[in-house]
Amino acid sequence: MKILLIEPPKPEMAIGGDDVFIFEPLALEYVAAGVLPEHDVRILDLRLEDDLQGTLAAFNPDIVGITAYTVHVNVVRNLFAQIKAWKKQVLTVVGGHHATVMPADFLSPPIDVTVVGEGTSAFREIVARFTKGATLEGIQGTILTQQNDVTRTEPQPTIELDAVPFPARSLTAKYRKRYYSDWMKPLASIRTSKGCPYRCTFCAEWKLTGGRYFKRTPESVLEELAGIEEECVFFADDESLIDVPRMTKLARLLRESGIRKRYFLYGRSDTITRNVPLLKAWREVGLERVFVGIEFFRDEDLDFIRKRSTTEDNEKAIQILADLGIDVYASFIIRPEFGREDFAALRRYCRHLELDYASFAVLTPLPGTDLMQDVGDQLITRNYDCFDFIHTLLPTRLPLKEFYSEYHDLYKHGVAPSRQLSLLRKYPVREVPGLLAKGRRFYNRLKTVHLDYEN
Repeated sequence: MKILLIEPPKPEMAIGGDDVFIFEPLALEYVAAGVLPEHDVRILDLRLEDDLQGTLAAFNPDIVGITAYTVHVNVVRNLFAQIKAWKKQVLTVVGGHHATVMPADFLSPPIDVTVVGEGTSAFREIVARFTKGATLEGIQGTILTQQNDVTRTEPQPTIELDAVPFPARSLTAKYRKRYYSDWMKPLASIRTSKGCPYRCTFCAEWKLTGGRYFKRTPESVLEELAGIEEECVFFADDESLIDVPRMTKLARLLRESGIRKRYFLYGRSDTITRNVPLLKAWREVGLERVFVGIEFFRDEDLDFIRKRSTTEDNEKAIQILADLGIDVYASFIIRPEFGREDFAALRRYCRHLELDYASFAVLTPLPGTDLMQDVGDQLITRNYDCFDFIHTLLPTRLPLKEFYSEYHDLYKHGVAPSRQLSLLRKYPVREVPGLLAKGRRFYNRLKTVHLDYEN
């Protein structure tokens, strides 16, 4: 069987995402690993190569699978329409986060099967049955669309992460030098856990695992890391540091093995403040950068999203990481209710923290979240192209043009110029002109976001 797996690009209207970072398509590499070597599998990364029709003509796949986050829904629907127009007999399968939380959005004739939940086992069974010409009905974790009738099964049972084959990274060989996040390039990704025990209202990840935290053994992670060629590695976990004994052991195994890489991972501020020895151990084996969800500069806002951390945790965590020489990727959330005084206070707060890097996401009620349940009836747009964490989906206290003017100024002035210059030094000199041009395009785009709501 010839199988084509596709990583979709972001929609034209969406801001950020592919313009700022491109991580390897780990989910597709996992799915591919589950059906190799019995089948001929290719991965097409449309973020980096815009040639769907050429690939279809040259490869002539029997099965096409596409993964999707919420912002990709319209793009993916269009891709499947093109694929079915190319050849009606091809089996089309969609999976990923949005298919899991809102499968109804993919119940249309160009899409034959929607996979809900962890897709590796379900896709392997789909391929096995399709190869034999057998019915696809009854496969756990799938929804079939056949002549407008919908057949749905229960999701796949929880899987043992250590039992899943390592991602088929050889299938992205031609793209690998182009996967990156800021100055960390080329950048590989690895998944060492799944799920989160916390209950933040803006996130649906904890719901996908019932609030449980599944993890791989340190020995399994070490074995996979030993086979990764890239120097830079991103831990694509919902939260990497929660299980302190596991991560302490992994740091020790890395030190003993002599494997030396530059790591980037997620860490909660309260986890960091409680576990300084763990951060020290990881700094010694190559931890270079930590993504910290600061979210807000007021405790009442943190309570609003059920973050269960405090502004004191945030400030202590940033200082701990700075003292250890670990870069902080500080992520903040902008509430649509923010007025000018709130934007000004956040700018001052960012300067106070002496950050080198900060990102600002507009509070976004994603499908499947408690936040969406609470405010879904207030949405000013349901266009999935706008689910990019830059477009507001909720009414703003300020007029939209004013809101995005303040948002623009926050991005431009939230980090001190001297800090911005120190950040630029992390990049190769030859990349700086292109980086500055990209920054100007981003800032200019923020000034025009309000116009997107006039169409």
